[in-house]
Amino acid sequence: MITGIRGTLEAIGPDSVTITVGGVSLQVSVPSSSIPALGSTGTAVHLHTRLMVRDDSLVLHGFTTPEALTLFDMLIGVSGIGPRHAHSLLSALTPEALVSAVAAEDTKALAQAPGLGQRTAARIVVELKGKLDMVWVGGAAPVAVSTADDVTEALIALGYTAIEARSAVTAAGADPSLPVEEQIRLVLQGLSKG
Repeated sequence: MITGIRGTLEAIGPDSVTITVGGVSLQVSVPSSSIPALGSTGTAVHLHTRLMVRDDSLVLHGFTTPEALTLFDMLIGVSGIGPRHAHSLLSALTPEALVSAVAAEDTKALAQAPGLGQRTAARIVVELKGKLDMVWVGGAAPVAVSTADDVTEALIALGYTAIEARSAVTAAGADPSLPVEEQIRLVLQGLSKG
C-alpha cells in the first residue's frame, strides 16, 4: 500500500499531477480543486494517497489532507460510487462543502459533480449522513455534529453516566445556537436544581 508521496512537483494536468520521487516520476490523480494548493512545478509537495488496483491499471489517488483522503475512502464505500465518481465529487466540491452538503441533505449541490444524478446524490446522503460526523475533523467546523453531543460528552467527562447526561441535556433544552460552554453551564444549573 502506498499511503503517501513526498517529492517534487514535475507537471500539472487538469486532473492529475506528476511527482518525482527518488528519480521515479509518478502520475497521481488529484481533485482539480486541490491543484492550486500544490503550488507551481519544481516545488516540494506531500500527498496522502490511496492506490486503486484494477484489472488493467494501477491508479494512485492523491489528496492534500488526510481528511480529504478519509472522505474519498468513505465515498467509494457508498453503493454505486467508485473512485471516478468520488474523484469527480471532490473536484466539484471542497471537502468542507461536501461535508456541509451531506449534513444539510443538499442533493442539488452533490449532483453538480459531473456524472452524478439526483438519485446517486440522495444515496450518498443516506449512506454518509450519520458517518461523517464521527470522522470529519478537517479545517471546517464539523457541521454534522450537534452541540448537544458536545455537551453530553462534557457531562460524561465530568462523571455523569451517558443516560444521565443525555436526559439532562434534553431536559435543559438549551438553545443550540449558544456556545457549547454556555449550554454546559445551563445544563449543570438544571442538574444542581433537580
